[in-house]
Amino acid sequence: MLNADKPLKQFYSEQEAAELLGISVIRLHMLLDEHVFNDGGDRPSHIRLQPADIVLLGFWDRSTPNSKVVRMPRRAEG
Repeated sequence: MLNADKPLKQFYSEQEAAELLGISVIRLHMLLDEHVFNDGGDRPSHIRLQPADIVLLGFWDRSTPNSKVVRMPRRAEG
């Protein structure tokens, strides 16, 4: 995860983000497809992530279904 001792970059590549999160790029793509690019369109081929994006992806990676957390419904495919 992000280390407070290291200076933050403005943008991170998919590979850099996956390394910061300790996950594979395939897992990163799965998280992006499940939580961000879920409107039926394709995920862009090159993604630049900001530190806040990485924090949110880390939350999604660690989270398990919880009845106390209200999740946004998936977008209807149309």
